[in-house]
Formats: sequence, structure tokens, C-alpha cells
Amino acid sequence: MTLTKINDLLGEKAEFLLNHQPKIAKETLHLPGPDFVDRLFNGTNRSNQVLRSIQTLYGHGRLANSGYLSILPVDQGIEHTAGASFAPNPIYFDPENIVKLAIESGCNAVASTFGVLAAVSRKYAHKIPFLVKINHNELLTYPNKFDQILFGSVEDAWNMGAVAVGATIYFGSEESSRQIIEIAAAFERAHELGMATVLWCYARNNAFKKEGIDYHVAADITSQANHLGVTIQADIIKQKLPENNGGFTAINFSKSNPKMYSELSSDHPIDLCRYQVLNCYSGRIGLINSGGESKGASDMAEAVTTAIINKRAAGQGLIMGRKAFQRPMKEGIELLNAVQDVYLNKEITIA
Repeated sequence: MTLTKINDLLGEKAEFLLNHQPKIAKETLHLPGPDFVDRLFNGTNRSNQVLRSIQTLYGHGRLANSGYLSILPVDQGIEHTAGASFAPNPIYFDPENIVKLAIESGCNAVASTFGVLAAVSRKYAHKIPFLVKINHNELLTYPNKFDQILFGSVEDAWNMGAVAVGATIYFGSEESSRQIIEIAAAFERAHELGMATVLWCYARNNAFKKEGIDYHVAADITSQANHLGVTIQADIIKQKLPENNGGFTAINFSKSNPKMYSELSSDHPIDLCRYQVLNCYSGRIGLINSGGESKGASDMAEAVTTAIINKRAAGQGLIMGRKAFQRPMKEGIELLNAVQDVYLNKEITIA
């Protein structure tokens, strides 16, 4: 996708997004690049086998060896129910079509459940990196509760040929302490077996909504979740793109400093996302943002916008599912390729 086409998609937002100069200078961060794994992981405690797995993720697909990631995540069959997720395009009830979409669109990896990836592992584990999501929130408990529980073992993921394991922690929830302990142990075991680790760092607490504002997507709350995620040694952080800020002060909890909001960030989406990157050890651990729900005709423009914000903020890519698989496969491939084109386009630079 050319810069002209991208400008057309962005419309009046083009100048706002493509020429913004952020509060935090890029020179203070560890930036994405072809040598990212060598530059940032060689001095860590990660073993040779883990380094190989991390490089496998960064070295596959259309974005191979660029320092950026495009991952297809399809765990919504559990997280949002299979019917609600796949009714718009029922071919994705079949796990093979999920993997085919990731391969045909040139993704770095496919992320899904134990069941989905196990169903086709012997056929595809050597053709595209598998990222097995090991815990989930299930929606059959009534009334619904929000908790992430383990659906299998790290060893099972390793046995099916997975390159990495992924997990979610609901930071801020009543169950978060148990989840932190569980997933820290799971990530330690994954590293022992030579696999990479990816953490979905989601905030979850009913009190995070106040006076009509949803602070689950506040930059200060999500960034601290990121900081906890890198602390338990996630190799990649997945986070929702921030939409506001000041969650700590509005809800009056945790601890904050006025400089967080005045000197380290602003209300510009690139500044909000860069603050997320800063909390991933100044970019030593890559931040990938989620693509969000499918809204139909606006999905292409929204996906490209999210990619530009993430890239210009010094993030490392997108993990986009529903916008891609809830439409015909050809259109899903086109959307994922458009996102990847943002990261391949040298005219779109890190701010």
C-alpha cells in the first residue's frame, strides 16, 4: 500500500498522525529493527533455544527480519464464544482455515487455542510458527465471571511443536494475584523448554469505569500492566491501544506522578502508545497492540490507523484477529497485508 493510499484512508487525520513529534524522544528508546533479537536479547538470561524461538517469530512471513510482527490471534471461540465469533464467517469453525488465513496473509505466527492448533499441528507446525494460548476466560459460567484459567500445560504446547506460548493476566481483578503466580511459573517452564513467551496484559476491574469513561484503556493503567508483564519475563507484550489517560487519578488508586501526564505523555494517541512502550523496559521488550473488534466498512481505515500509531510510537506490530477472520478470506488477507504494508513502508517513520 502506497503512502498516497494510506493518506486517502487517513483523510483529515493524516497530518495529525504522520507528522506528530512525541514527548518522549525516540533516541531514549530501544527501537525495532532487523537486528532487534541480537541487539536486545543476547545480553539477557534467555537460553540459546529461546533466542532461536524468538528469532523464528521475528523471522517469518512478510515482515520477516524487519523487527516487526503481524500475528493472527483466534482464541475468540473461547473468549467470546464460537457462535458469536464465527457466525459472520462459519468457515473458521474449522481450525485449518484459521491456519490457512495466517499463512496466506504472510503473518509471522498464528496464535490460537490448544484444540485449534492441535487439530492441525502435524500438518502445519513446521510451516508457520505456532503460538499456543494456554489460559482463557470461559463464558458458560452463569452469571458470567471474568477469570483466566489454564486450559492445558506448557509441555502440551511444546509437544505439538509450538514456538511460543501466550497467556492473559487480568491485572486489577480479584484473581490477578493467582494469575500472576500461575503465568510466571508457566513462562519459566516455557523458557526452560526453549519457547518464547507472549503476555496479553489486560486491565479488568468494574471500578475502572467511572463517570462514563472506561479507564481499562487508560495509558497509565495499561502501561503499568505492561511493566508487570515484562517483570515476569514476557518476551513480547500484547496490549490494547490506549484511548485515554489519568486512570490512576480519576479512580484515586495506585500511585502516580504529575510528570507522567505532562512530560511523558499527552492526549495524542502516539504519545499514549509511546508511554506503553516506555514501560516495556524502554522498548527492550516489544509491544504489539491488538486490532479490536470488527465494525464492518471502517475496519481497513481503523486497522491502518492503529498500525501507524503503533509504528510511530516505536511499537513492534499488531495482533489482529476479528477484523480479518470475520470477513471473506480474500478480504481478510487484504486487510492483514495492508497492516503489514504500514510496517514495510519506509516513508512511515518512528516519530
